[in-house]
Amino acid sequence: MYKKFGLLLVALLTLGLVLSACQPAAEAPPAPEEAEEVVVEEPEEPEPAAADDKWCSGTKIVFFPGGAPGGPFATVVYNGAVAAAEDLGADMETVWSEWNPEKMVTQFSEAVATKPDGIAIMGHPGDDAFEPLVDDAEAQGIIVTSSNTQLPRLQERYASNGFGYVGAILYDAGWALGKEAVARSGLKPGDQAFVWGLLAQAGRGERTKGVVEALEDSGLDVIYQEIDDATNADATAGVPTFVGLMSANPDIKLVVTDHGALTATLETYLTSAGLGPDDVYAVGFDLSSATVEAIRGGWTDLVIDQQQWLQGYLSVLQICLTNNFAFTGLQIDTGAGFAHADNVELLAELVEKQIR
Repeated sequence: MYKKFGLLLVALLTLGLVLSACQPAAEAPPAPEEAEEVVVEEPEEPEPAAADDKWCSGTKIVFFPGGAPGGPFATVVYNGAVAAAEDLGADMETVWSEWNPEKMVTQFSEAVATKPDGIAIMGHPGDDAFEPLVDDAEAQGIIVTSSNTQLPRLQERYASNGFGYVGAILYDAGWALGKEAVARSGLKPGDQAFVWGLLAQAGRGERTKGVVEALEDSGLDVIYQEIDDATNADATAGVPTFVGLMSANPDIKLVVTDHGALTATLETYLTSAGLGPDDVYAVGFDLSSATVEAIRGGWTDLVIDQQQWLQGYLSVLQICLTNNFAFTGLQIDTGAGFAHADNVELLAELVEKQIR
């Protein structure tokens, strides 16, 4: 009996093994899928807005930088205006005048005839010369604003129409330079000073007047010379005038040039007159590459900086603001600081880029 049971057990075990062998093999678990590579794309930089997409697009402006192309002062004014037109989208035309007030008046009449939205002028001809022309432009709905030289009567009349002013307050700037020059140079009452300026020009002459009166108030004996038209247009034309005046007045201790281009030419004037950097105290207006070098070399001792780039930029902005949003005229004083040997390096790079 036990034998039969053992045989049955062996048979069952054998059958189990056979059946197990006949089962299909278990499928291996699927291999995990490889993660797809995630590519992160760099965001594209937005393209600069076209002029037509900017808020001042379609605004036509005639802009007066004042001087001649390439002039040290006028070029910086022009650069500011160009930057504003590009930033805002304005359509700007430039008119160069070689600092000639009569030419500015004629060119203004021609600009009005083109019927722009606005004209940014320099006020050198003065209120009397500009008044009938500006009255006519305003009657036609043309915005007029000024820079560099203020037109107080016209500004007051048309401020609500967008007539503003950006630049130094001329008499105040002249007075400040005169007083600062006396304080720094150590000059005393009775010392001689030579002022080369533009007293004969209405409006623009206020800065020269400020210089002269500040020096006289300090007790200095002022020798005055008007800048002639040739020197106004090309500063190097004034070399014979400077040499002759300094030769005739050897006791002059202070020289003031009330003109950016003449200030940039001070080293040439002094060397042509046989003078060294320490023979006179030389001061003037406006920064340029030549003036920076003259300050470094001791030829120019003090300059008042009227930040002329802003005069271009903010004049264009004024017209855009008025034409598009009916803003009234703004008054902005840009002439508040002095440049000299102690601080010129802070400004030198910007001057080289023709921003300051």
